[in-house]
Amino acid sequence: MTTDRQLDTLEMMLNMGPQHPATHGVFRMVLHIDGERIVDVEPHIGYLHRGSEKLCEGEQYSQVITLFDRLDYLSNFNNELVICMAAEKLMGLDVPERAQYIRLILCELNRVASHLLFYGTFGLDAGAMTPVMYAFRDRERIQSLFEAVSGARMMHNYFRVGGVKDDVPADFSERIRWLLGEIRDGVEEADRLLTFNEVFLSRTRDVGTIDAKTAISLGVTGPNLRATGVPYDVRRAEPYLVYDRLEFDIPVGDRGDCWDRYYVRIQEMYQSLRIIEQALEQMPQGPIMAQVRRIARPPKGELFVHAENPRGDFGVYLVSDGGEKPYRVKIRPPSFCNLMALKHMMRDCYVADSVMILGSIDIVLGEVDR
Repeated sequence: MTTDRQLDTLEMMLNMGPQHPATHGVFRMVLHIDGERIVDVEPHIGYLHRGSEKLCEGEQYSQVITLFDRLDYLSNFNNELVICMAAEKLMGLDVPERAQYIRLILCELNRVASHLLFYGTFGLDAGAMTPVMYAFRDRERIQSLFEAVSGARMMHNYFRVGGVKDDVPADFSERIRWLLGEIRDGVEEADRLLTFNEVFLSRTRDVGTIDAKTAISLGVTGPNLRATGVPYDVRRAEPYLVYDRLEFDIPVGDRGDCWDRYYVRIQEMYQSLRIIEQALEQMPQGPIMAQVRRIARPPKGELFVHAENPRGDFGVYLVSDGGEKPYRVKIRPPSFCNLMALKHMMRDCYVADSVMILGSIDIVLGEVDR
């Protein structure tokens, strides 16, 4: 005799993090799952909160730069640039052209270094060990150049309100040209290794999709937005430094899935190398600092300045009361805003895909928590 039994399903809560090797930092996700499917996800942040914005109010402008180094600690130069640009705009400073080109070259190299780390760790998320070896080999070459220029591998404290701290080494051009050849070979090698790998495609294609309209409404920017097909890039939309003199393309995706978010970053590395080559050819001789007091005192006022960081649109709202310290600094961090899309991307996906989706957003918790 057979008896039909009605089985009830029970929604289960799965805690992932905050100490977890796949959360890319001290980040916690509470997954609500039905079988193998994710029904909902609750992100928990704040484990790395240091009060960076409040600390800025007690530091001189030259000291605030060191706090910005520690926000997105994989994009130090890009962070330093935005706070310097905000103070310079408030003061009406004209930064010397040579300093602008130096800043641009270092920021684009920092973009490549950041994307290389993403490439390596995203490969690890998919279960591939080899890509991270390739990525760190080339990343170390870039970090060595950064050390030669600023004296530090990370936390450079090299940009200044009005220019840069020191001129670049005498062999800077030769080193950059050699480095560009090595990095291009490395990126091409990495591209061949992972991009169209059958297993990698099955783990990333049509996983964690988001459409352009939803991404825009959630405040998503950078490669995550461009992966949905929106060609928005601050370097093109509101050019700063000398980007308006350079030719480069804006890579976009068409599905807004994990693979598109990965491949947009791969293509961005090629474009960054193209930008650096042009900047190196155009870089003039001359001063590296504007005529400005060592202790900057921007006039009373407020403004918003933003730039295209490796993770998206990084903005600074600066309020000055005319003193040597900012009255208020408010940061618009791309990682924090991109994280808003996590719920949308993860719903109805498999638990096994949660790591891939989180990794594809490429968050840095120092910037999320501040």
